[in-house]
Amino acid sequence: METEKKRILTGDRTTGRLHLGHYVGSLKSRVELQDEYETFILLADVQALTTHFEHPELINSSIIDVTIDNLSVGLDPNKVTFVQQSQVTSIAELTVFYSMIVNVSQLMHNPTIKTEAKNYGYKELTYGFLGYPVSQTADITFCNADLVPVGEDQVPHIELSRKIVRKFNAMYGTEITEPNYKLSKVGRLSGLDGNAKMGKSMGNAIYLSDTPEAVWQMVRNAVTDPARITATTPGTPEICRRGRGDRPPLQRGEDRMRGVQEAAQCGAQRAARSIP
Repeated sequence: METEKKRILTGDRTTGRLHLGHYVGSLKSRVELQDEYETFILLADVQALTTHFEHPELINSSIIDVTIDNLSVGLDPNKVTFVQQSQVTSIAELTVFYSMIVNVSQLMHNPTIKTEAKNYGYKELTYGFLGYPVSQTADITFCNADLVPVGEDQVPHIELSRKIVRKFNAMYGTEITEPNYKLSKVGRLSGLDGNAKMGKSMGNAIYLSDTPEAVWQMVRNAVTDPARITATTPGTPEICRRGRGDRPPLQRGEDRMRGVQEAAQCGAQRAARSIP
């Protein structure tokens, strides 16, 4: 008898195209695990409203963009299941139920919530933004997922999810699966501006769908070593700051980046043609 596969739930908020930070943080793991696990890819259009409620047109168009980016890196639509969050009523119902057993203090002290609020410049937090980890727990547990591939910034969310599931099961005698997380080899990718994290909202990202020419232009202007004024200057590579625009290009790095982007574009074009 064939053993039932364990399940993975992962996904992305539909707030725009995906970038290299998403790739090293989660997409790469999704591709590696799609044969081993039953995989659900969430298109989180409801959670996108926590930061983009004034831009519903972006959220709507990004549903296709995010799907294409996932397919372009090697996810097989015959092996994984794409789920549009807003179309699954059980996720909304679970979010309400879970919110009854989570106190505000737990959410306020979540380090990821604090960091994201600072990045977006929020002085006051909406109920939806503060409750993001509760909604995420509903995402993970609606299909009883066993594993969630994440970047290191998402670990506090998953730890809270585990606590919520344990408390809910103890109170109501349910057997909801307590999820584990899998960290990527590169927990966080630095932004082109030297910021500790590459992010959509920061304008410091290389997107999977960018052209090779656009990528090279961004790489040339990226933060680099301020002490290396010329190609023969030793420099201090352990320090990263904004570099000079007159440095000679690194041909090997350029070729490698072109290859990555061309492969991603080719996959994205095939995926786009397959979507009705």
